[in-house]
Amino acid sequence: MNLSQKDWSAQLEQDNNSFILDVRTEDECSDGIISGSINIDIYEGQGFIYKVEELDRSKNYYVYCKSGGRSGQACAVMNQLGFENTYNLEGGFTQWQGEVAFPE
Repeated sequence: MNLSQKDWSAQLEQDNNSFILDVRTEDECSDGIISGSINIDIYEGQGFIYKVEELDRSKNYYVYCKSGGRSGQACAVMNQLGFENTYNLEGGFTQWQGEVAFPE
């Protein structure tokens, strides 16, 4: 499900069962990340699928990339793998208005 920046962050704030997934490359993450997110690069192909399959399917996944395209693909892949609640951030990190952290 695609959510606007406003809806994505509002829903995330109210969600006690959330998991924020960043599907950008490591290089893109150096520009900053949404606080609390975990990075699994969708460009890893089968490696991405292996890592996603290890995640807890009972969580609600808030997924983002740079502009919203790859995260939409990631949500579709996750849905095919049995994840019921995936939320794509429309506009991605480029349009993110919230808190930003920097990886160590």
